[in-house]
Amino acid sequence: MLRLGAAAGVELEVAQDVLAARRGYTSACLVLLGADAVSLGMRARVPRRRSVVIVAPNADSSEAWDCAYDIGAEHVAVLPLAEKWLVERLGRAQGERTGTGRVMAVVGGRGGAGASVLAAGLCVTAARSGLRTLLVDGDPLGGGADLLFGWEEEHGLRWPQLAEAGGRLDSQALVAALPSRGDLVVLSCDRAESAKDRPADGVPAPSLPAEVMRAALDAGRAGRDLVVVDLPRRFDEAAECALRSADRALLVVPAELRAAAAAAKVAGAALAHRYELSVVVRGPAPGRLNASEIAGALGLPLAGRLRSEPRIAGAIERGEPPAANAKGPLAIFCRRLIEEVMA
Repeated sequence: MLRLGAAAGVELEVAQDVLAARRGYTSACLVLLGADAVSLGMRARVPRRRSVVIVAPNADSSEAWDCAYDIGAEHVAVLPLAEKWLVERLGRAQGERTGTGRVMAVVGGRGGAGASVLAAGLCVTAARSGLRTLLVDGDPLGGGADLLFGWEEEHGLRWPQLAEAGGRLDSQALVAALPSRGDLVVLSCDRAESAKDRPADGVPAPSLPAEVMRAALDAGRAGRDLVVVDLPRRFDEAAECALRSADRALLVVPAELRAAAAAAKVAGAALAHRYELSVVVRGPAPGRLNASEIAGALGLPLAGRLRSEPRIAGAIERGEPPAANAKGPLAIFCRRLIEEVMA
């Protein structure tokens, strides 16, 4: 492979195993994955992404072909027959930019856990620090993330209009088309359809198109410093795509016994699509459950404990975004998380 890279005029970074490859897997402009490493990559739940080529020693590598779609591979290159094609593909990769923006996914362990508030607080805090930030609302039943910022009257596309466009999204065009203020851009679901507009029976719950979610995340990585995705607890294909793409995923769990039990179900579903998930435990704790106990019961690392901040609910009702005053437990917690993910 080094010989082919030299022929293409590109420098290859070689990872000895899948664990080592994780560090640059999402940011590399092209990933070459050996056929013998495909199953290891699947078990390690490497994120599904564009620009992956599986390199196989012969056309009989059935496992490579079987896993190509699941891992997001664009092509299986059989060597030595495909050497010329692979050299050309490596050369094209020089002009491509997958993007170096970071992606965080946030999901609630139960309804009302505070995941949307944390996602919004992360975005407000990041934008205030000068990071170009995109919030992607991944919950079509959530009422619209624009309400968290008081942006319901802001002009710009919401999910239904973006879904109509489909295909690849230019990062600059995406930013220009969405509601924005300063360094913060929001892709929100809408509130156009209510229960009275729907037939009573036989209509599935709304979902977001996975291909548009993937395109939005790609555009976000290319044109933004940080993308935060607010996910529903029931994962549709779009949510699964976001989970696989995220550099870090957070599960928000209130410090309550029943919330922890519900969160175990959500965690199990999330871990089917990624290898890493950490817990944010939100106070208060009426039964005095501590954060370490909850994280231990879930078998997940603890990202931190978020103290209760009752004033936030009233502030949102007045159109004030979470963490807008840069003070309080949420703002402090968000600053630390952002420093970690951007490091």
